[in-house]
Amino acid sequence: MENFPEDWQRAIVIVAHPDDIEYGAAAAVAQWTDRGKDVRYVLATRGEAGIAGLSPEESGPVREEEERRSAAIVGVSEVEFLGLPDGRLVEGLELRSTLAAAIRRHRPELVVTMNFSHTWGPGYLNSADHRALGISVLDATADAANEWIFPSLTAQGLAPWSGVRWVAVNTMTPTHCVDVTSTVDRAVDSLAEHARYLAALSSTPIREQARAQIDMVSGPKPGFDAERAVGFELYYF
Repeated sequence: MENFPEDWQRAIVIVAHPDDIEYGAAAAVAQWTDRGKDVRYVLATRGEAGIAGLSPEESGPVREEEERRSAAIVGVSEVEFLGLPDGRLVEGLELRSTLAAAIRRHRPELVVTMNFSHTWGPGYLNSADHRALGISVLDATADAANEWIFPSLTAQGLAPWSGVRWVAVNTMTPTHCVDVTSTVDRAVDSLAEHARYLAALSSTPIREQARAQIDMVSGPKPGFDAERAVGFELYYF
């Protein structure tokens, strides 16, 4: 297990829904922003289909505001919502073009996304949105650097961007880790900001839910010398 690279200044975290970042990578984001790095969030949807009993028209603004508050706790002030339909992301050219445009707008050196494997482990299916989004982020990173694949983006003033050096996937089979021992509590605070969403999932108190999740994803990692760590699989570009 290797230390996560530090020789970069700007990253964007691209995920499908509000709460996706907070469920896994927020402690690492807090560590990075504490070191003066520029981290931005790009969310494909507003998560408007994510709260049972609350219509998308009501849920979307609630979840967007919860995400902005969550981001602020870990030092992220720039949060972009792409407005794609929650629960209906489709891997393909349209999604790749939209994500490539976002990468060209923000011009990062590092792109972070979440697990896009079919499962979270034996018997636990990963959502269709997560699967479509994650693999499309990898493809869109290459697309963003290529002037010929989506020439309409260049015509819109979004010049090709070949400055991405890595895509980091927050996965259960990491190759690199971030020591988050000092930022675990802020990750709990960040997830707990999704109060309306968490309340709909369980009657367990919100902070208790948040603490259990963060403890699970930021425990010690085999082969990495840290009390608490968040792991990523690194793809090189």
